[in-house]
Amino acid sequence: MLDVDRRELRRGQELITVEPQVFDLLVYLVQNRDRVVSKDDLIKGVWGGRIVSESTLTSRITAVRKAIGDNGVEQRLIRTVPRKGVRFVGLVRDEQPIGDWYAAETAHPVPASAEVGLLHDRPSIAVMPFQNMSGDYEQEYFADGVVDDIITALSRMRWLFVIARNSSFTYKGRAVDMKQVGRELAVRYVLEGSVRKAANRVRITGQLIDTSTGAHLWADRFEGALEDIFGLQDQVTTSVIGAIAPQLEQAEIRRAKRKPTESLDAYDYYLRGMASYYLRTREGINEAVPLFYKAIELDPDFASAYGMAAWCYAWRKINGWMTDRAREIAETEKLARRAAELGRDDAVALSRCSHALAFVVGDLDTAASFADRALALNPNLAGAWYASGWVRVWLGEPDVAIDHFAHALRLSTLDPHTIGMQAGTAFAHFLAGRYRQASSWAAKAMWEQANYRTTLFIAAASNALCGQLNEAHKAIVLLRNLDPTLRGATIKEWAQFRRPDHLEKFEDALRKAGLPD
Repeated sequence: MLDVDRRELRRGQELITVEPQVFDLLVYLVQNRDRVVSKDDLIKGVWGGRIVSESTLTSRITAVRKAIGDNGVEQRLIRTVPRKGVRFVGLVRDEQPIGDWYAAETAHPVPASAEVGLLHDRPSIAVMPFQNMSGDYEQEYFADGVVDDIITALSRMRWLFVIARNSSFTYKGRAVDMKQVGRELAVRYVLEGSVRKAANRVRITGQLIDTSTGAHLWADRFEGALEDIFGLQDQVTTSVIGAIAPQLEQAEIRRAKRKPTESLDAYDYYLRGMASYYLRTREGINEAVPLFYKAIELDPDFASAYGMAAWCYAWRKINGWMTDRAREIAETEKLARRAAELGRDDAVALSRCSHALAFVVGDLDTAASFADRALALNPNLAGAWYASGWVRVWLGEPDVAIDHFAHALRLSTLDPHTIGMQAGTAFAHFLAGRYRQASSWAAKAMWEQANYRTTLFIAAASNALCGQLNEAHKAIVLLRNLDPTLRGATIKEWAQFRRPDHLEKFEDALRKAGLPD
């Protein structure tokens, strides 16, 4: 709580001692939070134009960060923009006068560590203690264990700020409003749940809540036998993480689209880029690329932004939208390798650059190593299994690919990339010689989106080799409508097969389906 009139800064009920100049600097940053303020701005606004050394300025910014519980490494509330200046990025709410607030909080105290009114600048979540509905105290340990595992798994997602167990468990046994929890722990989302035992079965429910509105974003339940209680615990953790990760991403995209353009920072540009990318149209991809580049400009170390920019070029190749093939392949490689360099421990970034390096650049071995590292970092990330599945398709390991796609589908049944998982499964069955199964999976993918070129390729090829020539011809007609210049001779420019016999079989099948040489 920052009271400008009384010149007081409080965190919970604690009055923070702040030097006058540091207080003025904090007020200036909060009041100008809609933009990056330069060194000259600070000197003029806080020091009245007097000459100030670089070290003095740096020490005062450090003092401000310390006063509000931030630091130069995390930069949760005050972000340094290299060569530009600094910006206050925490969410600010107008509150009642400090006197009234203090009286109210004395009657209903909040945890001493709570930072009321400030939200983390990246998506943030608290996993609450699950309620034990069984009347069996022994199940308390199981419920707490599930929460511990979920917190650990969520913490592997570098784009997500996860509140530590010690903070969220201060609410154990208390009936609390989730909006209040959001304010007190400074989080946008809360995951809550319950455990109920009946005979030798255990039922676990979970729901994800947006603390700003109280809206339920996701809910599900899981059941299992008590004799396999640890297996059930792993299943719940895996299922919850796989389900809520895409829900969180979509919620953040909706939030970013509501923000005024002038207040965007790097992460919001990234989210707007994701929203345009998910349109899956040529126009959408063309809009997404500059948004990802803008995110990179604002934060040159933003690994996922590099990865998504690279993947947008891959999407252009998939759909035949490349206009300068050599330049775009080179740009894809540069972006993907930079994403991997910056995101050594970022499973999302590694997944994207793995996919792009495999499909666009053809560096299958490096792509496989990046996919494997992504899976090691976060085995509950559907996108990592998805990318790994496609890399295994091109490497000629169809059964491994099918297993990885199946894992991705289990983790995230409503994923925006479901069509790619289905098309990849179809492709893998085709390479394994199971043409009817390939045709069936291609049909599922076509139901999701009828103009996805990858699906049409595999639908044409698989139907041709299982004797359904009429269906094969229909797929070729749709392909030629999308790209009238498409010829059999250009297939090797589109695909990245490690095994020549796989490319030869694919070309022969498309020729049989009616694709001209």
